[in-house]
Amino acid sequence: MKLILLSALLMGFAIGGLSGCVIFPVKPWERNLLAEKEMQLVPNPIEMALEEHTYFSKEAASGGQGVGGGGCGCN
Repeated sequence: MKLILLSALLMGFAIGGLSGCVIFPVKPWERNLLAEKEMQLVPNPIEMALEEHTYFSKEAASGGQGVGGGGCGCN
């Protein structure tokens, strides 16, 4: 019984993995909506770069676990 259930589960994953996104391709008239600035993963690359720099600066200077301060020198 367990072998049949495991086989069915593996077959389901295999069929799902092989199908990919071919079932629902993006139509040409839908591409304009996906190309809008609001639909991008990073709508403002400069702002994202500044946020990443701030995060990296704070994490690199924080020290060990439980430290309350950041890279700015304030605790």
